Amino acid sequence: MIRKTALLATGIAIGAGCATLGQQARALIGTPAVAATADTYKFLSLFGDVFDKVRADYVEKPDEQKLVENAINGMLTSLDPHSSYLDAKGFKDMRTQTEGKFGGLGIEVTQEDGLVKVVTPIDDTPASRAGIMSGDLIGAIDDESVQGMTLNQAVDKMRGAINTPVKLTIYRGKDKDKLDVKLTRAEIHIKSVRARKQDDDIAYVRISQFNEETADGLRNAMAKYAQEIPADKFKGYIIDLRNNPGGLLDQSIQVVNAFIDKGEIVSTRGRNADETQRYNARPGDLSKGKPVVVLINGGSASASEIVAGALQDHKRATLIGTRSFGKGSVQTIIPLGGASGALRLTTARYYTPSGRSIQAKGIDPDMVILQEVPDELKGKDDTKGEASLKGHLKNGEDEKTGSQAYVPPDEKKDKQLIAAIDLLHGKSKAQILAEQSKDVAKDSTKAATKAN
Repeated sequence: MIRKTALLATGIAIGAGCATLGQQARALIGTPAVAATADTYKFLSLFGDVFDKVRADYVEKPDEQKLVENAINGMLTSLDPHSSYLDAKGFKDMRTQTEGKFGGLGIEVTQEDGLVKVVTPIDDTPASRAGIMSGDLIGAIDDESVQGMTLNQAVDKMRGAINTPVKLTIYRGKDKDKLDVKLTRAEIHIKSVRARKQDDDIAYVRISQFNEETADGLRNAMAKYAQEIPADKFKGYIIDLRNNPGGLLDQSIQVVNAFIDKGEIVSTRGRNADETQRYNARPGDLSKGKPVVVLINGGSASASEIVAGALQDHKRATLIGTRSFGKGSVQTIIPLGGASGALRLTTARYYTPSGRSIQAKGIDPDMVILQEVPDELKGKDDTKGEASLKGHLKNGEDEKTGSQAYVPPDEKKDKQLIAAIDLLHGKSKAQILAEQSKDVAKDSTKAATKAN
């Protein structure tokens, strides 16, 4: 079954990931329809009986629409952490976010153990400026516990009129340190791509998420620096995907295609063999073969992992940082027609060109380099990754947890960025890793001396 799809981000409303949107509303059961068994009709009859009893005998008159919507959402959320029901408002909000402009705090979230978990704060938003970190758990919003709320309900409560305040109760790190953070809501306009010259001979490109502006933003940056940096001095590109939660699948494909001109970029495989889709590069390497370094960490998820995995498999880039998040599934957004909203249903897993599944494993960098974390953040800077999410899709016995997601605000202390620059300037991997090891040893000695 070949789907004609537009590819959408999930944004703040429903967490990070790749999603597809059916252009025409499809039947709830899907195609081909699966014949219901006698047991299925028995359970549906049981649901009808319970619904009638609630309508008739509950102490107060219930909202029947909410009863049905919550029942649907309960069914979907029991499947995996990324399937859910979107009401009409949630569906509209999600489509708005793909344009890269929406209202709120600027955080990508998912749900874990009844709390709202921050996948990553988005660059230059109230959340990032307030110090919200990947892995933070939101326990309350304006002193109201999120326990018992659906993810969409929690997100709706965080949204509101621009310039209005909101208080988040945050639990951080292994010890679940409690923090109250006050933020002011703002219009969030995501500038997906930010670029600059680094040391006059490197093009540094930061991609904060994959929205409708990403591919054009990258192409514009590449064209600009191809003009500004003489070809004989141009050392290469640094593509920074750290703490990028993902987004539009088609944009991630175009980003990869800017650096390769042939071969597979990614494949998606569903429940049935005929649902496999392969996405291949088109001729035209915009980078003209210049060296590429990609930075990833524990907050790099979904579409970011597609880019990193594809460039790694094609041996087109060197990956530096820490293991990525491990979000390797595709969600299809199925409109239900009229004002009924949509289903967000996990329908496939995606695979790198070599056939690797990223799900619950992530992408391991070619050069593992840890950042020096401030004392107050030590033990609180790691993400647990997809493998830690309750109900996640399993992927064999060798699933891997997340990794460090801290990026120093001061570039001079950013060891991963420094390593990327050194590599493009001609230092060998062995030399860079040896220097990093010496730095770690020095830091350990200083810490021991201080403790004594």
